[in-house]
Amino acid sequence: MKIALGCDHGGLEIKNAIKKYLENNGHTVIDVGTNTTDSVDYPVYAKAVCKEIQEKTAELGILCCGTGIGMSMAANKQDGIRAAVLSDEYCCEMTRRHNDANVLCLGGRVIDSEKAVKLAEIFITTEFEGGRHINRINMYS
Repeated sequence: MKIALGCDHGGLEIKNAIKKYLENNGHTVIDVGTNTTDSVDYPVYAKAVCKEIQEKTAELGILCCGTGIGMSMAANKQDGIRAAVLSDEYCCEMTRRHNDANVLCLGGRVIDSEKAVKLAEIFITTEFEGGRHINRINMYS
């Protein structure tokens, strides 16, 4: 699977852990940055990941910042993006099953790298159920 990854300085550590996991498990990673702990503006990276999804060069996206909240707000402003900020496994599974989320947002100051990798794994391996959920998703716009 092709997955776009992006972060700001607050999410760098968990982004790098997720990237390593994805690459070690045969996924193609499109890393749009950042790659340092220097302060940057998270909307730049949110838009870059979303563009990869919109242009169909990536199937899913993962964004990391301090809390995941800013990234999710910026991502959800982009056409065709359904971003969810998560910190627990059940919600991660359900956002894929019922909401067909295509961007996972995580907080590097909220969860550790181990939890981030686990959530990324759940996110990319859980399928959308379709059915009655399609009509609900179509009501978003």
